[in-house]
Amino acid sequence: MTTGTYTVKSTTTDDLEPGARTAFWSELVAACQPRLDCRYPGAAFDGTTICQRTGSYRLVEYWSGEVGYVQTAARARRDADEDYRFVLPLAGERRMRQDGRQRRFAPGTAILMTLTAPFELVEGPAAHGLMLTIPARELDRPSPLAAGLDLTTGLGRVARDMLTGLAGERDHLTAAGFDAVCDRIVELLRMLLAGDDRPDGPGHLAEVEAMVRRYARAHAADPDLTGAAMAQALGWSLRQVQLALQRAGTTPRELIREERLRLARERLLSPAHRHLPITDVAHAAGFSSASALSAAFRQRYGMSPRDLRATPGR
Repeated sequence: MTTGTYTVKSTTTDDLEPGARTAFWSELVAACQPRLDCRYPGAAFDGTTICQRTGSYRLVEYWSGEVGYVQTAARARRDADEDYRFVLPLAGERRMRQDGRQRRFAPGTAILMTLTAPFELVEGPAAHGLMLTIPARELDRPSPLAAGLDLTTGLGRVARDMLTGLAGERDHLTAAGFDAVCDRIVELLRMLLAGDDRPDGPGHLAEVEAMVRRYARAHAADPDLTGAAMAQALGWSLRQVQLALQRAGTTPRELIREERLRLARERLLSPAHRHLPITDVAHAAGFSSASALSAAFRQRYGMSPRDLRATPGR
């Protein structure tokens, strides 16, 4: 659900005196999440951010000099921010230390983290990346860090392209559009975290099936709805959609027909549509004609649409 308005705001240290830039950047970081310790190894620093946000999600594209971000145990206990940060490096290298382990993240490898446990994240010189803030309720993870998410192939590549596209089109989005794309990215992350990023994996196919069913129900009235159209809209291949529905014992054509019949039946039974001609019911449910609806309806329910309307106590 979209909450609030959509805003885009740019911030940079370019107009500040060199000596004031690190303090400004620390305050800027604190405005996006609970305050972290910011450590600057060099005297010279510059940084720029472009923040897109609604009441549901926040996406920040950033460019910065070398800086370390430290979350302490005391601050993690005190601050109540449980939202996730999905960090996608686009240039430069990151080092993250947590639970006694240190990992390096090059471009193409993402970081999913929370601020509820101590960590140290070091951004190298000339860093460029994207950080998406995801509400805690959207992900169910037992650990505070999921490291090494590969975004170079498969679903990871799709998620990366969607995230970079979201940033690239920042000036041409609405709140609803921004949130819709973020929702889709989160769905892909759930699958990546579960390890179901193989095209034929059972968990992956179950997710695809659920998404296709939701899409078919929401767009059943569209006369141009096809399996290929659903696959393109959802970011899958037609083969993946076919495999997912085959596993459930149906096909894209059968699913679309079933959703259209459900929609037509609801209208036929609705007192508000009692006097609507059968032809209008057919077109409103995505059928090309009244005869096409009648043939499919009789095959599915054993009676014609007109007979259903005439059935006493229907």
